[in-house]
Amino acid sequence: MLKIGITGNIGSGKTTVSKIFEILGIPVFYADEAAKKVMVDDPQLIEDIKIAFGDVSYFEDGTLNRKHIAAIVFNNDEQLTKLNSIVHPATFRAFDAWVKTVSNVPYVLKEAALLFESDSYKMCDYNIMVQAPLEMRINRVMKRDGLSREEIEKRNSFQFSEEKKTSLADYVIKNDDTQLVIPQVLKLHDEIVIKSLGH
Repeated sequence: MLKIGITGNIGSGKTTVSKIFEILGIPVFYADEAAKKVMVDDPQLIEDIKIAFGDVSYFEDGTLNRKHIAAIVFNNDEQLTKLNSIVHPATFRAFDAWVKTVSNVPYVLKEAALLFESDSYKMCDYNIMVQAPLEMRINRVMKRDGLSREEIEKRNSFQFSEEKKTSLADYVIKNDDTQLVIPQVLKLHDEIVIKSLGH
């Protein structure tokens, strides 16, 4: 069973594309959702976060004190890098455990915003980049999340450039309204299935 990474910068539509793969019967591991989950149910990670950011990082009932963490990492790149360096390995562990629960499929997808930035693309056999022009992505996120242009540009600045990600990816899906996405996904799905047979 092949492991395929899928990513794209903010507003690229990587989640939408992942949902199309799900319709085709391909299981998808959503790394960003998993990261939120492991922060409250991975004992090793909880311990590491308390050591790095203090016991007040968690409430007495075991839930994460998001305001406390956000206050530390917001506008502090060094602290954000530190948090990511603790959370990413736990998310990798969760992915490995999840893969073991999946069977009878040619491949699985790992959808992650920071696939290349976290080096988790190296754990995948192939990687897909979902592309869309910056202006289009900004407009999508402003409509979807109600964020300001400045907030979106700031989030985008934490990610590698589209050019860098594309150079690291094995496949590209264009989600820029110039061509239909579904035929691109179907074609790629067929290619990966063929590759999985020879794997």
